[in-house]
Amino acid sequence: MPLKDVFKAISEMFEHEKADYAVIGAFALYAYGYVRATKDIDFVTRIEFQKKAVRYLESLGFKTTYCSEAFSNHVHPIGTMHIDVMYLEKDTADTIFRKTERRVLFEDVKIPVVSAEHLVAMKLFAAKHNERRRLKDLADIKEIIATVDIDKKIVQDYFKHFGLESYYNKIEGNEDESRQPSI
Repeated sequence: MPLKDVFKAISEMFEHEKADYAVIGAFALYAYGYVRATKDIDFVTRIEFQKKAVRYLESLGFKTTYCSEAFSNHVHPIGTMHIDVMYLEKDTADTIFRKTERRVLFEDVKIPVVSAEHLVAMKLFAAKHNERRRLKDLADIKEIIATVDIDKKIVQDYFKHFGLESYYNKIEGNEDESRQPSI
């Protein structure tokens, strides 16, 4: 199934079910004007929609390779396309979905995308909890800050929240590079 059709099918399912959802990850970066290679499509939705989302993806031929309360991962045997879904609980979901906006991913496909600030927060969460991803996620954040009109005070607060403020200083060039972790 072509990538555009996958996005259409999944977004139509969310819309049919009247479920809040948004694109996150590399395709959200793309929606903000930054292109980087990726092997998967990432979505976020509410936890109460998890069972329907998993069933629907399986009905499209995806195999569920991992499923927890917060995440599910799916792979299609033809072409090995990956779909990852993050599931949010009430207050966090309310905050995230209140600030999503529809952005163009393909010439005629507009899909909700998380705000740039929330995308940074999600990437910082991943960087904090998975050192193997840290440099990639920090590089993505650096590009977001450079290319998107973003509230830098909110972003700086997220860096502090995750204990990664020295990386923010490095990205912004605020401190002597010899004392900073490299990105």
